[in-house]
Amino acid sequence: MGIFDNLRRSVEQSAKSALNREARQAVNNAVNNAVKGAQNAAQNKTREISFNSLPASLAEMQALPEAALTDPYATAALTVVALNEYTINKEIAMQMLDFLNGPNDVSPADVQFLRDRAMDGHNYIARSYFKGATPDNGYTPSQPYTVKIMENSYSRDAEGYLILWVYSGGADSPREIQLRNKPSTGQWFATGWRGLLSGVRMPKADDPWA
Repeated sequence: MGIFDNLRRSVEQSAKSALNREARQAVNNAVNNAVKGAQNAAQNKTREISFNSLPASLAEMQALPEAALTDPYATAALTVVALNEYTINKEIAMQMLDFLNGPNDVSPADVQFLRDRAMDGHNYIARSYFKGATPDNGYTPSQPYTVKIMENSYSRDAEGYLILWVYSGGADSPREIQLRNKPSTGQWFATGWRGLLSGVRMPKADDPWA
């Protein structure tokens, strides 16, 4: 019986050691995930850019302090303003977008994409990025006109480029805008704004299922 008792104790100790290893690993995994989550949350940064009124011409936009374009968040907010202007005056909006695009004019492909997405009847997409604009109120912004923008831990992965995320009152998650830095001037230009033209929920007054 002594031999069997020793064997049983040996098996029990081995089983306990295995369980302890699994428990330690589970604890380590939980700690690592918590640390990683905290690090990501700490690296996320959210800002709001506000305008007392919206510029109605390129000259009015360029007169704004945000038009220095040294602040990428300001460039992103001005892009929302320009896209919203497209529903009012397409020519002025294209002047604004060319200014925000940097040394190169907006590409013909982007122009066509804008035409396709900003059709009559969907002119509320850009308005949805202003704070207070929701499907319930027909995307009527609060004033001052405020754009909420987020940067996350992956936003600056590519040197000289920045991906920001703009909140919309008609979407469950913020939408992407890509910016590029010009080192000689320190300015940030909006070179990829197609993500801001993704569809949002239709105004409640237009929704037959509301």
